[in-house]
Amino acid sequence: MTTGTGTTGTSTGAGTMRAAVVREGAFSVQEVARPEPGPGQLLLRVVRAGICGSDLHARQHTDELAALGDDLGYPGIMQPAQDVVLGHEFVGEVVAYGPRTRRRWKPGTRIVALPIVRHGDDVHMVGFDEHSPGAFAEYVVVQEAFAFDVPAGVDDDVAAFTEPLAVAWHAVRRAEIAKGRPAVVIGCGPIGLAIILMLKASGVRTIVASDYSPTRRELARACGATVVVDPRETSPWEAYELPGPVASITAYASFGITTIGRLRSVPLLPWGRLMRLGDSLGATPTGPVVFECVGVPGVLDEIFARVPLMTRVIGVGVCMQPDTVRTALALNKEVEIRYVFGYDPEEFAHVLHLLASGRVDPRPLHTGTVGLDGLAKAFADLGDPERHAKILVDPRA
Repeated sequence: MTTGTGTTGTSTGAGTMRAAVVREGAFSVQEVARPEPGPGQLLLRVVRAGICGSDLHARQHTDELAALGDDLGYPGIMQPAQDVVLGHEFVGEVVAYGPRTRRRWKPGTRIVALPIVRHGDDVHMVGFDEHSPGAFAEYVVVQEAFAFDVPAGVDDDVAAFTEPLAVAWHAVRRAEIAKGRPAVVIGCGPIGLAIILMLKASGVRTIVASDYSPTRRELARACGATVVVDPRETSPWEAYELPGPVASITAYASFGITTIGRLRSVPLLPWGRLMRLGDSLGATPTGPVVFECVGVPGVLDEIFARVPLMTRVIGVGVCMQPDTVRTALALNKEVEIRYVFGYDPEEFAHVLHLLASGRVDPRPLHTGTVGLDGLAKAFADLGDPERHAKILVDPRA
């Protein structure tokens, strides 16, 4: 790769493009070879790309992510010696097709796509290794089978939120939360805010948002949180009405003594069968559904210590360091934890429908737009929760 001239605008050479390249944690805008679509693929001209928390992790924790990739069976991810073009949240315009494609869209059609491509027998996550450059560039290659056209009326900035909102929608679906069960979102960064949007779209009536940042608390309120707390002043576990006697083991046991005593006082009443029937109908007392969106060591253990009995915890935040939790806390409270990652194509397409219908509006999250030359500063600015939530990239800016 050769170093770019630093000029803005379109590519200056045939078969090349400008891209923000990361090598060992440092950004440089370079003139690089433009990717060519292979079998089943199409080439997009990038219109907008979002900066994800995963991009921040990939830049700051390259060694940890590479080691994680080895354990996950993806040995090529974020190798320290690679030149990687990040960016996996994007909307672009159709430029060209590779062989063995259906060519269903005209040139210029706006497209969003799942950031996964297949080269021969190898599958790559777009924007995480040198073989699948991402969208912090003028062009990006996507798989036609995973591509969807953007409906008319959805502008570029909104369409760029399809991928992160699909992550949030998958988390909410995996939570299997009933509309009347309280949801507690711990951490109101971009993914926490996206989850609040999706909880609201799902009709959940009580959404508690907890964050230390005043700016993020205001964004949480704008996204649909019904209760917003500063955890230094108000416990999120006291910010909603607790349904049922699950505040403590002793309260739950006392409830059992009273209830079973009444049932067994009636001769020949099949109290055991009634208990099982009530359980199958969802009458068993439960705690809230908690979305852990921080990803910092110690947070999960704190949640285990504070939540009521029968709480379901959805692990969304990406913690790149080893963490320690007291599993006995979760065991005694029968806390259920479900970790979530990514989404499936139907969830991705459904989010696009939600955006087109207006049921979900991610615009409160959009706090800035930069060009490729502004990426390094944008990554630094995202470390300050009072300045930004979500920054988009316009490669032509």
